[in-house]
Amino acid sequence: MSATGVAGPAGEAGPRILLFTGKGGVGKTTVAAATATLAARRGHKTLVVSTDTAHSLADALGVPGAGEPAEIAPNLYLQQVDTQRALERHWGDLRDYARGVLAELGLDEITSEELTVLPGAEEVIALLELREQAGTGRWDVVVVDCAPTAETLRLLALPEALDWHVNRLLPAGRKLLRALAPVIRHVARLTLPEDAVVTAGERLHTGLMGVRDLLTGDNASVRLVLTPEAVVVAEARRTFTSLSLYGYRVDAVVANRVFPDTGSDPWRRGWVESQARHLAAVHESFAPLPVHTVPYLPAEPIGAEALAALAGELYGGADPFAPPSGEPPLVIRADGEVRELSLALPLAGRDEVGLARKGDELIITAGSYRRVLALPAALARRSVRDAALRDGRLRVRFEAGGA
Repeated sequence: MSATGVAGPAGEAGPRILLFTGKGGVGKTTVAAATATLAARRGHKTLVVSTDTAHSLADALGVPGAGEPAEIAPNLYLQQVDTQRALERHWGDLRDYARGVLAELGLDEITSEELTVLPGAEEVIALLELREQAGTGRWDVVVVDCAPTAETLRLLALPEALDWHVNRLLPAGRKLLRALAPVIRHVARLTLPEDAVVTAGERLHTGLMGVRDLLTGDNASVRLVLTPEAVVVAEARRTFTSLSLYGYRVDAVVANRVFPDTGSDPWRRGWVESQARHLAAVHESFAPLPVHTVPYLPAEPIGAEALAALAGELYGGADPFAPPSGEPPLVIRADGEVRELSLALPLAGRDEVGLARKGDELIITAGSYRRVLALPAALARRSVRDAALRDGRLRVRFEAGGA
């Protein structure tokens, strides 16, 4: 049960997690804030956070941000992650080591401090904080205002990419560091990382893999926010494919700023006709996903009342907090002795998809994105029989028995 006495949508399995992303400027922050406001008003204890460094979420809600979850309305809590404080907690040993090495190389303290604030660190820290909050058991719903699509895809692909490198390099790296440390200290006069630093790196890796497990789990899904324009719709289509490639479930599309079909001036008629064409393409492309529409409002929705009204327009009588339905992006099935790995690649064309086998890994490409998928033991011992892209899913069948 939630703190308010209303059963949470996820129960003991954990909070319902909703991530909102889209091309910059389409209104994803407003839609995320409206969804969180609706969740709170329906009795769900709700946390809304942002991985977008622009930090406009508090502005949309019309309240000041806070480093820790702060109640801004009944059942609604906002967290604007304090990156510096969280960085010290999650990444302190690593950053201190890097700062020390740079100082040994002769860089001044200010330059060293600037260089050790790694690109993308704020977004990564926000994800680690999200995982911690999801594990507290406090929340029924967690709403995440993500960065624009390109940054979000890079961020969500990071845990698995880091996992690949850590599992191959870290065990050997520990032994190598111990063997070479005296020589490097004497010749290069540089300090090599101690076990505590390497352990901090391992903790970071473990935390990010926990983030991935959380966001690809049965209670998490992504909602794509777009405006009915050609360039925006094209990017949303590519994002749908790429998110599925990495194992993230998309459960709805939000078409924002849709012109009403009333009015007779030529300028508005042109927009209405253009948007109608693009909306028809959106419904066709993303079927069977629901497509929620938000009208172009006469004023910017800021604050609880305006956001609640927007959420009413957005979802109508639907339950946006129900667990996601349908097949997950990655499924492994048995057909007698044959095993099939099925990965959702919606909207991908045959000429955009590539597949290669390297040892116990499948290397799958979709457009400009690539995923190195470590096969479970039951498949790693088998050779690939055939593969086909059919009905929006890549189906790879493995021979019976060991390879």
